[in-house]
This record gives sequence, structure tokens and C-alpha cells, in this order.
Amino acid sequence: MSQVLRQRIGHRLAWQQAINDPRREPRNRLPQLRALQSWQAARLAGSFTDFLADPRMRPAAEFFLTDLYGERDFSGRDRDVARVMPLMARLLPDSLVAAAADAIGLAVLSHAFDLRMAEALARRPRPDDPISLADYGEAYRATGCPRLRRRQIEMILGVGWTLDAAVKKHGVYKLLRASRLPARAAGLSELQGFLERGFSAFDALGGAGDFLEAIGHREREASRRLFAGHADPFGTTPGRTRGRGTGGSRARSGP
Repeated sequence: MSQVLRQRIGHRLAWQQAINDPRREPRNRLPQLRALQSWQAARLAGSFTDFLADPRMRPAAEFFLTDLYGERDFSGRDRDVARVMPLMARLLPDSLVAAAADAIGLAVLSHAFDLRMAEALARRPRPDDPISLADYGEAYRATGCPRLRRRQIEMILGVGWTLDAAVKKHGVYKLLRASRLPARAAGLSELQGFLERGFSAFDALGGAGDFLEAIGHREREASRRLFAGHADPFGTTPGRTRGRGTGGSRARSGP
């Protein structure tokens, strides 16, 4: 593992620990935070219906829903990265390690947006009410940071492109399988599972271009519509088509 990649992982793990620590970041205790993440996960599942209906794209869509976007607790996976760096350096190519590092960075940025949106939702006149689409849009605009929102989208796509590149490299799958038993013995099953699910999902795609371009288009369009105060920012009206539709596809504080 390169020194640059090792440092990148170390920095992102430190950020991940700090931003999720309720003692250092009290907004983690806001009840609106969990409500927001549940709302986003449910909305995302609806916006992925066309991907899930496509046999070729379904594994990649499920991976995005469960391992990048959803309500899942990623702390176990991220602790594994810190513990497994020496083992990973011996067994896995940098391309797969980079995918894990990118996923951590994405989780950190997404959680930072979640905290700011939860704070905005807590300021509503009736903060404990269910979150409406209008509430979500207002909190999104109050959180602001359009450049960071664009960066978030690029990080989402970056994880996908990194996994797609790893799939195309000869021998990577054998190396990944070879690390399964050592990873399990070392208590690193969360990280190993993440890498295996990602690799298998993108291998099934047989080329991630269509899938990632569709997500990128939807993400950018949904973000634009949210900032513009559009009444239907996620393209939930009938007739949306895959790839060039206007539906969003973010589950964690984003379009």
C-alpha cells in the first residue's frame, strides 16, 4: 500500500471518528437525525425501482442502497480499515483499498450534511412531526454548500468507478478471495464483505458506464431542483425514464 493511500485512510478515519462522536458532536443525539436517514433511505429505494428491475443493474443498485447510501452503521467497516491496513497491504491491490478509503470519505461528508439537515429540521415549529417533502427541501436549502454537494456526487461516482476499474484488472478477484479467510480470522468480515459485495456487483454490470452516468445525471438534476425550490425535486411524477430521467438517487442528505 502506498504511503499516500495509507495517509488518506488515516485522515479519513480520524474525521469519521470525530464527526460520529456524540460527545464532540452533540447533533448526533438529535432525534431528527435518525428520522431524516430513514426518510432518505425510503425515498431512495423508490427512486431505484428501475435499476432494481433490471437484472444486470440490480446487484449494483442493491450495493449502493445497502453499502453506500442506506441507514447501515458503517463504523464496523471503518474500524476494520484501521486494523487491517498491514494485511491489506500484503493481500489486496491499491485499487480495492482506494475503494474503501473513498467510501469512508463519502460517509464522512454525507454524515456532515445529515447533521446540518437534522439541525434545520429540529428548528421547525413542530420538530417532532414526520418529515415532509417540503420540510426536506427547506432543510436542504438551509444547509446550502452547493459546491460540496457537487463534490458529494463526484465521490459517490468515484467509488463506483474505482470498483469498476478493479473488476477489469486481472487477478484481483483471486486476491480478494485469498484474503477472505485471513480477514475472517482477524475479525475483519465487515470490510471483506463490503469489498466482495462491491466487486461482485460491478462484475455483474459488465461495464459500469450506463449505471454511473444515470446516477450522476439524476444526482445533479435533483440537487439543482432542490436548490431551486422545485415542487417535484426527485422526479416522482409518472413517466420518468432510466438514465436521463429527473429522479434523484441520494439517501444520505442529498439528492
